[in-house]
Amino acid sequence: MPEQVNINLPEGSIEKQTTRLNLGPTHPATHGVFQNILEMDGERIVKAESTVGYIHRAFEKLAERRPLYQITTLTDRLNYCSAPLNNMGWHMTCEKLLGVKTPKRVDYLRVIIMELARISDHLICNSIVGVDTGAYTGFLYVMQYRELVYEIYEEVCGSRLTTNMGRIGGFERNFSDTAFRKLEKFLEEFPGVWKEFENLFTRNRIFIERTQGTGAISAERALNYSFTGPNLRAAGIDYDVRVHAPYSSYEDFDFIIPVGTTGDNYDRFMVRNEEIWQSLSIIRQAYQKVQAFKGTEADVYHADAPAYYLPEKADVYTKMEALIYHFKIVMGETEIPSGEVYHAVEGGNGELGFYLISDGGRAPFRLHFRRPCFIYYQAYSEIVKDTMLSDAIVTLSSLNLIAGEMDA
Repeated sequence: MPEQVNINLPEGSIEKQTTRLNLGPTHPATHGVFQNILEMDGERIVKAESTVGYIHRAFEKLAERRPLYQITTLTDRLNYCSAPLNNMGWHMTCEKLLGVKTPKRVDYLRVIIMELARISDHLICNSIVGVDTGAYTGFLYVMQYRELVYEIYEEVCGSRLTTNMGRIGGFERNFSDTAFRKLEKFLEEFPGVWKEFENLFTRNRIFIERTQGTGAISAERALNYSFTGPNLRAAGIDYDVRVHAPYSSYEDFDFIIPVGTTGDNYDRFMVRNEEIWQSLSIIRQAYQKVQAFKGTEADVYHADAPAYYLPEKADVYTKMEALIYHFKIVMGETEIPSGEVYHAVEGGNGELGFYLISDGGRAPFRLHFRRPCFIYYQAYSEIVKDTMLSDAIVTLSSLNLIAGEMDA
């Protein structure tokens, strides 16, 4: 039951009561297991107190007891709406420490997968914004194309949601013809569907009135909170890791960085919409670059790094050298250089960073995940203050708060 709270007013004033409302940790509109204790004056939020930690799984501490390749499965459970982005970011961090240089074809294949993951992430976010403003149809309509993305994942690695995709140095297998056919089908069919989805919302008066002017944050406040990703770009700052610190050969691609002006729920929705179109363009470019490889280069899917890349199973059964490498990698006996590296990728929600310290042991001495959701959730209490309760729910959606990324 909501709890009534008396507000202390000057002597002689009429006493005014507010209501304390517990939004979470299991409310269906909170998008995960986290809590907001709201002090309400009618339907207006006077104060909000946010709490995280309900699904803390000690990923960073677990990583200190695991060989590098076993940490990939932990990264899946951060932002599970775009798990391959987490996987690739971790592998590139390891490659930075180990001095592994990936071939161009591997970079382009990674770009295809990372941009598919970005599309899947934004597709879920924006369709849920529609649900939380009362429009369920758009969500149901576009989910079939998230399934098609998952089918591509299946062809590449055998998994769908928590993908554990790729390895240090590249992928565990080459992309099959079926994977490319499904990718072609997605590139052909999805744009028309996404255009229909946009038409349902972008000029819809009800949707505009629910989102414009609500959940806004200024560029200055967003920077002070260390916002990154679509939520920062919606406030007018054109920061994108893919452009400002290119990785995986992103410098070879032409795309624009969509930015908003007001930093409100509507601008966040529109920025993610446009980012989906940009991701489609990047995927097409990457696919053309992959198709341009001929001869033996067309079969390259990993770097030449036998000390860190698991050998083919057939070789393990028949060749002593491959068996030795396999044993050393699996048992965590390969030598890891001492050092300190930070690598970031442009995740679905912003700068997803990995700060890795190695003392030369079999596992990281220290590993820190920079999770964008954890960072911008700190601003939620400020953003929803003096707004309506219904606006606070839409703000949760448009910020794209993923509980798994908050509680590492």
